[in-house]
Amino acid sequence: MAKVRNNPVVQGISGGIGNLVFRQMPDGSTYISGKQDFSKRKFSQGQKDHQSRFQRAVAYARAAARSQPIYAELAAGTILSPYNIALSDWFHPPVIHCVERRAGTIYIQASDDVCVAGVEVRVLDEEGVIKEKEEGVRGEGDWWEYVPTAEGKVVVEARDLAGNVSEGGD
Repeated sequence: MAKVRNNPVVQGISGGIGNLVFRQMPDGSTYISGKQDFSKRKFSQGQKDHQSRFQRAVAYARAAARSQPIYAELAAGTILSPYNIALSDWFHPPVIHCVERRAGTIYIQASDDVCVAGVEVRVLDEEGVIKEKEEGVRGEGDWWEYVPTAEGKVVVEARDLAGNVSEGGD
């Protein structure tokens, strides 16, 4: 890789010409290198899976950055764009910190890097059959509440705007 200094012929040029690639650096200097050959590159299945996942994340972030105002609110005053926030949200599912029963009410603490969009509470009998299934009600902070009408095992799902789901229970 060659570094060009004070040459008006290539000053400000970037991109590729033939087999040469010109790169502009933050300090204003220009680097010239040979074009890399990726024609024989073979991706592993893990790499292909990640590329596919990233393509889905990009598709979500492009649409959500424009349609979900919370991404713009979180990006305001930072170096991040709403797209960056939405892309990050797609990769990070919500976290269920705890599920507690107190005085006939089920309390769920769930958080997300952007926001928890909803919490679904299911009450199951001994065989695992759903006796009751409803949405929890947002309380203060990261807390959600639900008053069940049936007794049994509690299973909770927390969802974020990107559609990620986390499951927990007591």
